[in-house]
Amino acid sequence: MARRKFLSQLLGLPFFALGATAAQEPKKVLKVMMRSSWGTDDPSRGSFVFAHALALADAGHEVQIFLTGDATYLMRKVTTDAVTPIGWPALSELREKIVAKHIPVFSCGACSRARGVSESDLATWNAKYGNPTIFVSLVEWSDRILAE
Repeated sequence: MARRKFLSQLLGLPFFALGATAAQEPKKVLKVMMRSSWGTDDPSRGSFVFAHALALADAGHEVQIFLTGDATYLMRKVTTDAVTPIGWPALSELREKIVAKHIPVFSCGACSRARGVSESDLATWNAKYGNPTIFVSLVEWSDRILAE
């Protein structure tokens, strides 16, 4: 019973948009921090953080990316150039768009160094090494919007 009521309410939602006017409250810009640890073992999952960050940025939101674990392998140009997710643009294409939009990318320093990812690798993304303090600051940055 409750499910039917909920579904019937959902069906009516598109009609509310028909009555929307330009005088509505301006869209709130979100601050989104995205973290991923998916790497080359699953090219599609490894690419999601970048594709989704671009979608959010294209929608007008502020985005920052923090990579940990195996995702730090994706900072290498040779790796990026070889990763092609299923149904999504090549990771090298996503990289170009991330760089062009100046979306900040942080790659866990300890994770990166353990996997041989150097600062010159990070330069292809205009990325920087991250650490727990930076991670916490990104979470706090993204959470500020909720307090406003």
